[in-house]
Amino acid sequence: MSAQLKVYNSLTRQKEIFKPINEGAIGMYVCGPTVYSDVHLGNCRTFVSFDVIYRYLLHLGYKVRYVRNITDVGHLEGDADTGAEDKISKKAKLEQLEPMEVVQKYMNGFHDMMAVFNTLKPSIEPRATGHIVEQIEMVQSIIDNGFAYEKNGSVYFDTVKLAKEGDYGKLSGRVIEELLVETRDLKNQDEKRHPSDFAIWIKAAPEHLMHWNSPWSVGFPGWHLECSAMSTKYLGNNFDIHGGGNDLKFPHHENEIAQNYGSCNCQPANYWLHTNMLLMNGKKMSKSIDPETGISNSIAPGELFTGDNPNISKGYSPMVVRFFMLQSHYSSTLDLTDAALSAAEKAYRRLMEGNKVLQELSPTGKESAGDLDKEINDLIDLAFAEMSDDFNAPKALARLFELVPKINGLKAGHLAFDQIAVSTIERLKTTFNTFIFDIFGLKDDTIAGGGDGEYETLDGLMQMVIKIRQNARQNKDWGTADTIRDTLKALKLQLKDGKEGTEWSKE
Repeated sequence: MSAQLKVYNSLTRQKEIFKPINEGAIGMYVCGPTVYSDVHLGNCRTFVSFDVIYRYLLHLGYKVRYVRNITDVGHLEGDADTGAEDKISKKAKLEQLEPMEVVQKYMNGFHDMMAVFNTLKPSIEPRATGHIVEQIEMVQSIIDNGFAYEKNGSVYFDTVKLAKEGDYGKLSGRVIEELLVETRDLKNQDEKRHPSDFAIWIKAAPEHLMHWNSPWSVGFPGWHLECSAMSTKYLGNNFDIHGGGNDLKFPHHENEIAQNYGSCNCQPANYWLHTNMLLMNGKKMSKSIDPETGISNSIAPGELFTGDNPNISKGYSPMVVRFFMLQSHYSSTLDLTDAALSAAEKAYRRLMEGNKVLQELSPTGKESAGDLDKEINDLIDLAFAEMSDDFNAPKALARLFELVPKINGLKAGHLAFDQIAVSTIERLKTTFNTFIFDIFGLKDDTIAGGGDGEYETLDGLMQMVIKIRQNARQNKDWGTADTIRDTLKALKLQLKDGKEGTEWSKE
């Protein structure tokens, strides 16, 4: 059964049937990181969420051009467009480095962290500094179309003109009157015709480290402009999906739409998808010290893996963290707590153990179909239907967990193979592997190292230990048997005795 794909469109504020512009192909642009510091865990959640979306679109058979940018110029402190310093330039001065050294350092770190979380690489990863020509050309086209004006070497977008002719504020729900209040105290307001206008080209101060020649001044592009220019270059004036964090709706994404409208009188993307916040202990993450606890309500990805943070009791593997992120819909807030991570770890191990048992099943018999056969096939269909309903990973995951007791029942003999068609068992095996590894992007790290070679080595050693324990029990050498059990327990390795022998797993 193939369910029709539906997505929640932030632009229309409703769930819609997804229809690509070109049949069989999708263009998707996701706002990437500003590389002036180590990647934040909340950003990791966004990129993992879009990795799952990307993976599912590929599973559905689409050819996807996934573009995710790197911001390496123009993102000013406070996200404003005037009177603030470029984040990368500021970091370069603090660390006494060239700006591109800062960019390379933190871009490498970002890529390393994405690899740790097992995300697929985008099709294209353009950098803002590599597309200055395209950005200057877009500024000129916006001016030519009457939606921007130059003042003292900087160029500003005319939001009032767009509000009269278009839908400025449609994505975020903001209106010009609200923007007037919110922007009243920004510097250089005297250069703007209206306080809600925003800079698309900024004249560089003498001390600014990164600047380029343009028809208006020696300066640099506005932060919002880069995404408009790069998405247009690689995906066209109109493409399928634009994604990013919920915090980017305004001003970043709202201003992207304005720029595209101003340059080509077109809406850049048909569907806008936004991920929600990652909370910690029920609150927004903050590095400031809580006076009551004496610790900050924040954690870096590396600390999450090592356990070197007072907010957690131990370290968790990257795949456990990725699994934890799957347990909440991408558009919902996700609350990170030690208890939630611990529960996710247990559930992750249960899923991996269930799949291991499933892949080892070898049913024989006739093709038959009873109630159990129908129940299993219905749950498989529902898992795919959940994913096709706005990429609902937590509900799809729940359907897999409904199948785990049936897998264990078949293994233990509580359920009979003759109630299920052999083709259904094969479909079940394929479905679990497809979801766990291809769609959810998980790896099995329940075995130390997670690599096939290490698993085979460890499994060989464990089989030897199991035989020694069995011999000890047969010889009533309870001391040796107890020592083996206690030693394995200390190593978080568990033995399970059953009708078909003894199996082992990590706790």
